Amino acid sequence: MSELPPRYPLILNPKAKSEKGRRALKFIMENATRFTIYATRSREEAIDLSRKFVRDGEELVIAAGGDGTLNAVVEGLAGSKTALGVFPTGTMNVFAREMGIPYDKLENAMEVIDGGHSQEVDLFAMNGAPFVQMAGVGFDAQVIEETTWESKKRLGPFAYLFAATKVLRAKPPEFTVTCSDGREVEGVAMLVGNGSLYGGQFPLFKNASNSDSLLDVVVFKEAGYQFLKDSLRGLVKGGIDPHSHGDSVEYLQAAALKVTSGEEVPVEVDGELWGRSSEIDFSPTGKTLKVFAPLESKVKFRYALLKILSPWRD
Repeated sequence: MSELPPRYPLILNPKAKSEKGRRALKFIMENATRFTIYATRSREEAIDLSRKFVRDGEELVIAAGGDGTLNAVVEGLAGSKTALGVFPTGTMNVFAREMGIPYDKLENAMEVIDGGHSQEVDLFAMNGAPFVQMAGVGFDAQVIEETTWESKKRLGPFAYLFAATKVLRAKPPEFTVTCSDGREVEGVAMLVGNGSLYGGQFPLFKNASNSDSLLDVVVFKEAGYQFLKDSLRGLVKGGIDPHSHGDSVEYLQAAALKVTSGEEVPVEVDGELWGRSSEIDFSPTGKTLKVFAPLESKVKFRYALLKILSPWRD
């Protein structure tokens, strides 16, 4: 009798009712003998289940969902020997794209897991909440705050564009960013990257590496038209210029930083709204995350994307 393949714990977000979510569920059920399936009722349950699997000594836990589900599982696995496998079934799947994990067909994502190659990824925290890919203060967090589940189901990623047009017209709160080495910058919006990608397929943080123990930080100093201009320029050129220290945008690298404001500002981590606060700390957790990922796809993906963007970069 031949040896059966391992059965992996799989944490599933059952609320994913899009066409992509239905296809993902069909694949999972067709391959149910490969998994022990846990359909979670809340973020807290996903975290608790992940921690239980760590205590049980599981070698691998698969997260099937969007960036929010992934972030919850990451929090439960942080610093453990249990590896993360990713089934990207969400709207953006930023971390999966960062790692080169196929996000179009779960068959291909399963092949990555069966391939057995893994990478160690830095973990940072925002006010104690771990994140693996990125965070935002101000504009992009408010866009997420304004984007409803119904609009995401109907419009997909374009739902965020509609919310963005509304947020652009509002006056943003101002804040101060203080790096761990004492540097200070004033701004109205900020993006923090552990990886290079933002919003799915766009490389925004040119110097970012998720294994260098540093956060890459882009601080926007002006709102409205100038903010839109700076953002689009960065996206079209394949990232914000790391040497940007001009009047309207500044690129920083820091091991840790603090944001303070006279009013509460919206914050997101890994594409999910965290809430609002007037004091926000970004700090290293001292932990890493083991992630199953392709050996070479990450580099090839970035090269291909930059090649696509190259006609508009100058």
